[in-house]
Amino acid sequence: MQAVLILAHENEGQLLKLVSTLTGTFEVYIHIDQKMALSSEAKEELDTNKRVHYFSKYDVKWGSFNIVRATVDLMKWALKSPSISYVHLISGQDWPLQDPRKIYDYFENNQRIYMDFYRVSDAKKSGESLLWWMKFWFNYDQVNRRSTFGKVYHRVLLVTQRLIRVNRLKKYGFRDGDVFSGQEWIDVPRDALEYAIKIWDTDLRYQKLFSHSFCPDEFWLQTILGDTQYDSRIDCNIHRYINWERENGKTPATLDERDYAAIKKGNYFFGRKVKFPDSTKLLEKLKLSE
Repeated sequence: MQAVLILAHENEGQLLKLVSTLTGTFEVYIHIDQKMALSSEAKEELDTNKRVHYFSKYDVKWGSFNIVRATVDLMKWALKSPSISYVHLISGQDWPLQDPRKIYDYFENNQRIYMDFYRVSDAKKSGESLLWWMKFWFNYDQVNRRSTFGKVYHRVLLVTQRLIRVNRLKKYGFRDGDVFSGQEWIDVPRDALEYAIKIWDTDLRYQKLFSHSFCPDEFWLQTILGDTQYDSRIDCNIHRYINWERENGKTPATLDERDYAAIKKGNYFFGRKVKFPDSTKLLEKLKLSE
């Protein structure tokens, strides 16, 4: 059996449709952001589906450690079931772009780790060194990074910590070359995930480092698996269709009919981000073309 882990933060109706689409094939584990209040009707629908397991524990802000906390909790919950052999992590705004059974069959008895993965080195995003995001101290569980205050606050943190040469990597015994990154959306076989969770729970340097880093969800698993016996099994093709171009690379565009041709040309399993009703016609078209 395979499990789909979902990080959900909005749109109750869409989440229920996503769950209904997946549970004919997968076990589904969901973390529901504390800011997302489920109706009694939605809770009843989830409670009556034996393949659904959900909880709401964290207030998840963009770039914060709570994203990692929610993800790790979902992984641990799924691994409690000895029947789970493979795990897929998606958001509540993702959607299967192929028949779920075809997706399941592709990963059955598959030992590859499908994960965006690269050594950080000199890599930058938005003009910022990704190593700064690990070396410097941030507290985005308390501060909304995307607010006007959060943007100014972020700049102040960067300038100040560069001046005083903060290096939390060195503090916890990591070298610059130990840091790997990539998108958080992954497909991982059980043995690799068990190894990562064991390291997470026993080598507490990782929790100390990532608890006050920026966007730790894009670093923690890659860094744990990097330079281990597992990295030779990593395939950087994550089979996700994400359109960054329409929003100038700042955020994934909401998928619609304009994305149909590109989706059909590629071997994509999930698409993000999907939003009803904007994406409805695209999904109907993809279903008719199967």
